[in-house]
Amino acid sequence: MSALFEATAEETDVSRGGPLSRARVACFIPDMTDGGAQRAVVKLIGGIAARGLAVDLVLVNSEGPHLGAVDARARVVDLAAGRVARVIPKLARYLSRERPHALVSFLSHANVAALASRALARSGARVAVVEQNTVSAVRSGLRRDGLLPALVRRTYPRADAVVAVSEGVARDLVSRLGVPPGKVHVIPNPVVDEALLRAATAPAGHPWFGDDGAPVFLAVGRLTAQKDFPTLLRAFRMLRQSRAARLMILGEGEARAELEAMTDEMSLTDDVALPGFVENPYARMSRAAAFVLSSRWEGLPTVLIEALACGCPVVATDCPSGPREILEGGAYGALVPVGDAAAMRDAMARALDAPPRAAALRGRAALYSVGRAVDQYLELIGLARA
Repeated sequence: MSALFEATAEETDVSRGGPLSRARVACFIPDMTDGGAQRAVVKLIGGIAARGLAVDLVLVNSEGPHLGAVDARARVVDLAAGRVARVIPKLARYLSRERPHALVSFLSHANVAALASRALARSGARVAVVEQNTVSAVRSGLRRDGLLPALVRRTYPRADAVVAVSEGVARDLVSRLGVPPGKVHVIPNPVVDEALLRAATAPAGHPWFGDDGAPVFLAVGRLTAQKDFPTLLRAFRMLRQSRAARLMILGEGEARAELEAMTDEMSLTDDVALPGFVENPYARMSRAAAFVLSSRWEGLPTVLIEALACGCPVVATDCPSGPREILEGGAYGALVPVGDAAAMRDAMARALDAPPRAAALRGRAALYSVGRAVDQYLELIGLARA
């Protein structure tokens, strides 16, 4: 792929080991709460910093558990705006003052704000917006999300590049949202690196993974309607009627009370755990009997790739979009219809009875390496190595 943005010779001449180190890349995201986009930003920033570039993590609010994982070479810029809707003047001032070579923005509502900020600042920064979700499939009930398709149609064409994290997201942007196809570039999120593989070998930190008891199914994600954990609970209840098993769901969110009530009503409190955010989920992925993704929609579900990298068998809904691409149509894990608890139960049982080879799963995950994604991003913004 040819570089979309053109940088000056002084910025890009790395053959003499010089001025490229002064080029600054800014990554913009609302916060560092738990989510696939936040984990991708951490990996991207670390990879960019390792290439000798100056990198800023620009936040609407400097909060969230992933802040501690940000590479120490990066500068964290807290705009302290409270809400994305109020960040535009502050982000515009940052662009005018710091004059980064490029701004890479994550999450749809933040992307809209990033493009408005550049216009207000009259900045020359190249802006690449990263779309993590299949926008036309979002059904969150939030008024903000209901406005997103119209905002995307209006603003994304103004970006220098639109990064889709999967082919499905790219098709949605072009065919459903009218983004010019020449602007759209597919770059999967950076996921797999040596740090993840090392973390997978650490102690699991929970007795279920070392007591030789019933096999443990694992799920990871924000406790929201998008992740559809109620369907997973119903599937697990059906599975428990015929065999011993346990289910652990890692994450926090507004649906916690609903899920806890369902667990109680189904008399599953002894076999279902909701321990909240866990800093190292990979140690549990590497020891789980299977990983289950129950989402109604996605873009490119990072946790599915992480589970494969840990050698964990996976079951996933065939939601728009990402799971079918990651699992190559079901070759590397079962795909089940969205919201179908019985089909999910059957796939979970098959994962126990006939798990795939861990080496094959790890090999598939290697396609989503951090190094490969960083190369693609730097080429896109005109800062690839000579």
